[in-house]
Amino acid sequence: MAPAGTAASRHKSRLAGALALTASFMVAEVVGGLLTGSLALLADAAHMMTDAGGLLLALTAIRFGERPATPQRTYGYARMEVLSALTNAVVLLLLTIWILYEAYQRFRSPPDVLSGPMMAVAVIGLIVNLISMKLLAGGASESLNVKGAYFEVLADMLGSLGVILAAGVVMLTGWTLADPLIGAAIGLFIVPRTWILLKQAVHILMEGTPPEIDLGLLRQKLLDIPGAVAVHDLHAWVITSGVNAMSCHLVVDDVARGSQVLAAAREALKTGFGLTHTTIQIEDQASRAAEGALHD
Repeated sequence: MAPAGTAASRHKSRLAGALALTASFMVAEVVGGLLTGSLALLADAAHMMTDAGGLLLALTAIRFGERPATPQRTYGYARMEVLSALTNAVVLLLLTIWILYEAYQRFRSPPDVLSGPMMAVAVIGLIVNLISMKLLAGGASESLNVKGAYFEVLADMLGSLGVILAAGVVMLTGWTLADPLIGAAIGLFIVPRTWILLKQAVHILMEGTPPEIDLGLLRQKLLDIPGAVAVHDLHAWVITSGVNAMSCHLVVDDVARGSQVLAAAREALKTGFGLTHTTIQIEDQASRAAEGALHD
């Protein structure tokens, strides 16, 4: 059965609001960047375009994630949000490369920059980004998908501040190289955060252990249950943000106590680690020992 009520789905209305704001301003910022000749503004506009695409991907992922499981996809489409976050991270890194290349070209041949209109567009963009960040802040700590969208809006907010600074420098000093310099800085600033997001998405797709779960401690908790004598084939992984899963083979000293040990194990996993999606196979110690002797 597909996981219901994921962290991302609880914040889809906020994602939709942020998408509406971003898409509404995106065209104005692109046009403003082209008319003023500002790379800093175009870099911010490019981030804004990525935001709109990322938010749309996030909402699409949630829509797919809410679909029921099928015999072919027993977990449903919950992993779509992780794929969405991975796509956002890759696109943002590629975008940074383009911005740095364009900055290099402008250092070689600085263009004219219309600082007044550049400042006006950047201030409006800052306001839009701050509203979008407020909408997404609550879900960023719960969902990898929402976190990806939040980081992109954060990049835009910092970009808008950078554009305002660049416009101010050009207005006051006439030094047009401030524009490509700050444009490159905007591109570089978000790289560490984007890299972290990329690693998190890949970790989930590689079935890595959830960072909040200590597998050694989990193993010990299971062994502390009366009647449990061994644990093997222990795995823990993330289905989607906020939905962890675990499976293992639990060897008991007396198979007649198997149901009792199983109930205690499930309770320990739920209260100690928040794990409710678990698969535990009970094995009899004597049968396992006999099986091992046969293999020997």
